[in-house]
Amino acid sequence: MQTLIELYDENPIENVLGTEMFRPKTTVLLCPQDEASGMKASLEKYFRYRKCNVRLVIVPVSLVDASKVEKRLREVLEQFDDCTIDISGGTDAALFAAGAVGGDTSVITYSRRKNSFFEIRNAAFARNCACTVKLDARSCFLMAGGTLLPGRGNSEELRGRINEIDRLFSVFRKFRKMWNRQISYMQRISSSEPGKLDAQGDRVIRSDQGTLTVNEELLHALGKEGLIRDLQVNDSQVRFTFPDETVRFWLRDIGAVLELAVFRTCLEAGCFDDVVLSAVVNWEGGRNQRNSVTNEIDVMAVRGIQPVFISCKTNEIRTEALNELAILRDRFGGKYARAMIVTSANATASRALSRMRASELNIEVIEWNDLLSGRLLKALMQEKR
Repeated sequence: MQTLIELYDENPIENVLGTEMFRPKTTVLLCPQDEASGMKASLEKYFRYRKCNVRLVIVPVSLVDASKVEKRLREVLEQFDDCTIDISGGTDAALFAAGAVGGDTSVITYSRRKNSFFEIRNAAFARNCACTVKLDARSCFLMAGGTLLPGRGNSEELRGRINEIDRLFSVFRKFRKMWNRQISYMQRISSSEPGKLDAQGDRVIRSDQGTLTVNEELLHALGKEGLIRDLQVNDSQVRFTFPDETVRFWLRDIGAVLELAVFRTCLEAGCFDDVVLSAVVNWEGGRNQRNSVTNEIDVMAVRGIQPVFISCKTNEIRTEALNELAILRDRFGGKYARAMIVTSANATASRALSRMRASELNIEVIEWNDLLSGRLLKALMQEKR
């Protein structure tokens, strides 16, 4: 096969998987007119990143008009040599047109359930061919026209700080119910400016949340775990030092500890090809957040061609958060992607509506007791098809 013909699909992976797997000289993508220019630019960027040296040809056509699709297919078959049509994606009209072309044209398809390509007609090279493509988070965004931007942490650096993450989570487990207010307290007595690691303030301070009182037992627990140093507490004042700017960030950001715990569990699962903490995506493909639509996925993990989008909450699950997560999953992962929402709140009867909405959106919910029992790890290791 020298030429692979793809039928545009709203699921981004369908537009690139055949090219990734078989590396043809030319890929011809039949896609709607209004998608043509954007698709060419984003897919060429994707293939460059993936080091896939392919010539990309975009053929604009209405995929809901079978006769027009058939006409375009015949033109492509006449123009290009040794063609194979991939019918993994595409509309019903496009698939009907591909069948109508007939003749000796090679046809293949992909089965997610078996994670294999299959020969439909005259394509022995794809006969029961297991898919070996492995993606990373950046690839998932690029194929859908987005760009992965720097997030709030260095995922590679964090892999060397697992022991610290475990120690932080052990303190969080003990002081979970007061954690949010105590982090708010630390925000008030410390600075986020580079190099400023000292924290100092009154034991009781006023804030927008009312009065915040330091919990001395929590500070001693953090000191015991090496997460703060030089702790001094008297009747009116508190003073300590953060060991570095990374730990300072962890103890000044309310959601950081849960995100770190989920990130650490993804690594522990051992089945992912890429795990990213704080994956910020620019929907429009730019390299910064100025004048563009961006979103942050707290933790993103990729297994083969299946991304998992994980949102972490230290409070009740809101419908807005579920809707946003579902939109991100569908836009940048399509039907093969998974979405999970993890909360450190206890399971309550009042969350029944949220669970129902999550179920409707096919979002897996992991609550506090699930975290303690290891259910998150088991859910991550279970491959969904």
